[in-house]
Amino acid sequence: MTRLHRLHDRYGQSPWLDNLTRGDLAGGRLRRLIDQGIRGVTSNPTIIAKAVSGSTDYDGQLADLTAAGRDAEASYWALVTSDLNGALAVLRPTYDRSGGRDGFVSVELAPALAHDTQASVQAARALHQRIPEPNLLVKIPATAEGVPAIGKATAEGLSINVTLLFGLDRYEQVIEAYLQGLEAHDGDLSRVHGVASFFVSRVDTLVDRRLEAIGTPAALALRGTAAVAQAKLAYRLFQDRFSGPRWRALAARGARPQRPLWASTSSKNPAYPDTLYVDSLIGPDTITTLPEATIAAFEDHGTLAATLIDGVRDAQETLERLAEAGIDLDEVAGVLEAEGVAAFADSYDGLLSLLRTRAAEVTAA
Repeated sequence: MTRLHRLHDRYGQSPWLDNLTRGDLAGGRLRRLIDQGIRGVTSNPTIIAKAVSGSTDYDGQLADLTAAGRDAEASYWALVTSDLNGALAVLRPTYDRSGGRDGFVSVELAPALAHDTQASVQAARALHQRIPEPNLLVKIPATAEGVPAIGKATAEGLSINVTLLFGLDRYEQVIEAYLQGLEAHDGDLSRVHGVASFFVSRVDTLVDRRLEAIGTPAALALRGTAAVAQAKLAYRLFQDRFSGPRWRALAARGARPQRPLWASTSSKNPAYPDTLYVDSLIGPDTITTLPEATIAAFEDHGTLAATLIDGVRDAQETLERLAEAGIDLDEVAGVLEAEGVAAFADSYDGLLSLLRTRAAEVTAA
């Protein structure tokens, strides 16, 4: 039994792969990772751009799409749909065996929609209609405009992965949108799935930079503490909101909790343990998304323990000390959200440019 298997079977956390490439599908690597304990897949424009630029796996389909007159954006969605369908099929047995708890594949909406509520709902609906598989999750970013889109999409019975979550206030808004969406949905709530992707390592990257700029011994001593502390408080919020009379009424109708998903789990600072954001955030009813290097590191020397519920009071005190040092985590979350949306937009635009170039090359060949 691998560490990934034990992570799920003993500690109730589902490990998902933070990557999706055609080579992994065609070569059987995704199936092998599932055998090792992976229970879902996430992707985004940055990951897809790396997959297209780093291989020739997409050239044949791209040539056919170009010959059929598809432009770069239409080709992008055709390529993505092919990968999604392949991954959804591979993970469908996991979905069925888990009773709809795992086995999901996530896809991001076009980044240009991040600040358009109605267009986001329409695009999420169109993706679920285009790919009518029960284990598809459509990603909507947790922007101010994305929050009502999450509620509206949930009310329509669409399964949503809320992405680019960086702060506790916004997370509370996301939970409320999900609950209101469930309450408004008049269909089978057991068919509506949701996860909320809380990005962790990026928080430390920005906070640490600011602590170093402050430079006092008290500030420097707080480096590497913000992300885990905030995630532990997010988990406490999850436990609070998915309990009590309101939640029990929804659960009686078959509703499923919107599980927290820990994203951006690779350590960006080489001074920190490479499994820091996995080892420190293990607990039931959660998901951890892992790039392949982090999977290998965790299998080699990761620590298995129920760490998420430990030290919650210390986590609160850490956030208080950060505030005393001059760190405004709400402002940090706003900066990271804007940077995240911009980064996905840049990756998306760069990928479309790459597809135009590759289309010209494969057509001329």
